[in-house]
Amino acid sequence: MSRFWSPIVHKLEPYVPGEQPKVANLVKLNTNENPYGPSPKVLEAIKAETSDKLRLYPDPNATQLKQAIADYHSVDTAQIFVGNGSDEVLAHIFHALFQHEAPLLFPDITYSFYPVYCKLYQIDYQTVPLTDELAINLDDYQQRNSGIIFPNPNAPTGRLLALFEIEALLQVNTDSVVVVDEAYIDFGGESAITLVKKYPNLLVTQTLSKSRSLAALRIGFAVGHPELIEALTRVKDSFNSYPLDSLAINAAVASFEDQDYFKKTCDKVIASRDELIKELHALGFDVLPSAANFIFVTHLNHDAEELASGLRQEGIIVRHFKQDRISQYLRITIGRDDENQQLLAIMDTLVD
Repeated sequence: MSRFWSPIVHKLEPYVPGEQPKVANLVKLNTNENPYGPSPKVLEAIKAETSDKLRLYPDPNATQLKQAIADYHSVDTAQIFVGNGSDEVLAHIFHALFQHEAPLLFPDITYSFYPVYCKLYQIDYQTVPLTDELAINLDDYQQRNSGIIFPNPNAPTGRLLALFEIEALLQVNTDSVVVVDEAYIDFGGESAITLVKKYPNLLVTQTLSKSRSLAALRIGFAVGHPELIEALTRVKDSFNSYPLDSLAINAAVASFEDQDYFKKTCDKVIASRDELIKELHALGFDVLPSAANFIFVTHLNHDAEELASGLRQEGIIVRHFKQDRISQYLRITIGRDDENQQLLAIMDTLVD
């Protein structure tokens, strides 16, 4: 049937998400899901919305959710855009803001959806190499561009940029949009949302999939100048006027209302991450500094793919990337303490 395809479809290489196995009793440490479920208040909100009202369309503007986000981040609702997961939000950003003559800039090792969006929307792009320490150096982005995007913390490395580094880039890069993709910011970083009012070309994206344990509901948002938000809204309303259903909207609002639960679970993940790093160091692993809910590790004496295979045989799955420069690294999601201990026990036998 490919003869019926539009020409561009032949050129697309779709993003490949992390494996979602259908095998029971696996310790799943490969897709950076939160090991702790959502707030009980979220579950109550979903149940309350499950009624005869499901016959009605949801609020196309997600007004309640925008207000909850605005209150939490001390911004105006006109500065907020919401979408069906941060992936959809990012897709609209690429479409609305990056289709210009100069190349879009992003790291050579980063979220692998970025080049997929570029090919889908036929955006010229240029990758900027990470340093030898696999860190983003924002000085390298001071060149001609149609936009700049990078995750903070970066994925899959987990390394964090300080807010002053991002602001230094914004001070010199004033003629194009800078997008900071903060999917993991709640696990140890400081959000660049605090800079949005000062820099009209800054757009910050976040997701409720990770720190708020709502990956199944697909909720993402962006915060920026109202002119940037209007561009995203124009694209959204030309694509899908109802990206968030009423269950997702109410669940997201409830999540922002339960800050105690949010902080408690984030703190637990951070504590578990720090302990896991210490234990893996003791086993001879090199672990990159991480401010995310995952770590990026390598072992001088053992092949990463073989380690991943050995873990899988024992019922634990982690993420192995075959990309140049990182083929000897594993990305390991932070699990519950008992899951992390299972991982360590098996790693001990594999590197013995």
